[in-house]
Amino acid sequence: MRKIFPDAKAALEGLTFDGMTVMSGGFGLCGIPEFLIAGLRDSGVKGITVISNNAGVDGFGLGQLLETRQIAKMISSYVGENKEFERQYLAGELQLEFNPQGTLAERIRAGGAGIPAFFTATGVGTLVAEGKEVRNFDGRDYVMETGLIADLAIVKAWKADERGNLVFRKTARNFNPMMATAGKVTVVEVEEIVPTGSIDPDHIHTPGIYVDRIIKSTPEKRIEQRTVRTRETA
Repeated sequence: MRKIFPDAKAALEGLTFDGMTVMSGGFGLCGIPEFLIAGLRDSGVKGITVISNNAGVDGFGLGQLLETRQIAKMISSYVGENKEFERQYLAGELQLEFNPQGTLAERIRAGGAGIPAFFTATGVGTLVAEGKEVRNFDGRDYVMETGLIADLAIVKAWKADERGNLVFRKTARNFNPMMATAGKVTVVEVEEIVPTGSIDPDHIHTPGIYVDRIIKSTPEKRIEQRTVRTRETA
């Protein structure tokens, strides 16, 4: 089965529908599938529930989908870089389900592994545990969290071969590999596509069995928070 598609529009064709759930990889602006996010924007799909560590920034990443009002709900850990997100949430226009970052990562990993729920001590006694089952193990309370799956996972990797075996680089390895396993359909954008067999099997982070479609992209690689040292005067 040929997995390589010419662009985001072609790769997303037939996969989007109103009210769908989308996992979007990345950490801050590092390792986000920016071309596939733009493809979702251009598709016009509405009422999306997005599972992502954060919500991008104004005008870039998932911030584009917030500006076009295509996101109905975010399941996230950190959303502090996006003023439009803040405005919509405070105005009651957007639903938000906050998760501790480790809990969010484990919920995604559990979904991909077929684990429906698990118990964690994180969040016990806080708003995070409100309305959830709490159980005591060996004298300590734990809150039950459910695994997450999505109709579509959009993922950013550094390199792929023609069968969809993936290699990630550094911070981009956060969330992307586990999301690739937890989507009913997984579409990946990569910076390089190489012939099958040219990646050492020991260097593959995500096996191609999890990957349905691939596009090649040249990312912009913006910096989320640019911090520089004050120039010293002569």
